[in-house]
Amino acid sequence: MTIQQECIGCIIAQSERVCDAIHADATLRKSIVGYVETALQDADFTLSPPVIAAPLYEEMAKLANTTDLYEQQKRHASEQAETYIPFLKETIQHSDDPFIAALKTAVVGNVIDLAAEVSFDLHDAIASVFTTPFELDNTEELRKALGNAKNLLYIGDNAGEHIFDRLTILSLQKLFPEVVFTYMVRGNPIINDVTLKEAFEAGIEEVCQVISSGVPTPGFVYALASSDAQAMFDTADLILAKGMGNYECMTPQRRINVCFLLKVKCSVVARSLNREIGDIVCCLS
Repeated sequence: MTIQQECIGCIIAQSERVCDAIHADATLRKSIVGYVETALQDADFTLSPPVIAAPLYEEMAKLANTTDLYEQQKRHASEQAETYIPFLKETIQHSDDPFIAALKTAVVGNVIDLAAEVSFDLHDAIASVFTTPFELDNTEELRKALGNAKNLLYIGDNAGEHIFDRLTILSLQKLFPEVVFTYMVRGNPIINDVTLKEAFEAGIEEVCQVISSGVPTPGFVYALASSDAQAMFDTADLILAKGMGNYECMTPQRRINVCFLLKVKCSVVARSLNREIGDIVCCLS
């Protein structure tokens, strides 16, 4: 999907949040926000918001003299997510439908998004998710597709929620033992998205194969992916893509059997899906 006018203000607000995250002084804040405001004056409205944002984050990191603007926040989010795993594991095990419970475990982690238009409290989200319906609900179609699949490519989103992804993959493996899972992460640090570093720290490679997409964007962009990632994307029987960044970059889809699993956190994505901010979505093409 292409960038909309309100995305411009959102990206500028993201630059302010970057300054808060790195405790930028007044001079650095002026440089970062000023750079983003100037760069967005020539924004290409044929591109998706994550593609527009990626080079801006690279320059913000240079101005801040760092390679990972949100390193501390990602570590904190991962530590926070770990504390909920025993409860979520028990909830899945005792659920009347462990498949739906596993999907909701994955989607609840999607509230951890430092680039979102609105923020959600993780504790509140976990407390309510298992009684909250998918407002766009293709879960039965996804269940059937998994039953017919030999392999699934699971494209991650944010660090912190990858802890929930690990539990979801383990749960789905029990339900669909014939399916081979692969977990794909970003090619380098961008916003608070998960990379190989966070995936390996969480031990996801002990659960399934973990690969880098090679993309520098906060969402999977096929044209920017490595040849190995493109081949994996093309040949997977089924793709499960987490979060709004992947939805924004992959819509319209270049192939069938792509399931988007996300919490709606911005007005542009809400309009695209014909949903409301705060809705949870399981959308299979």
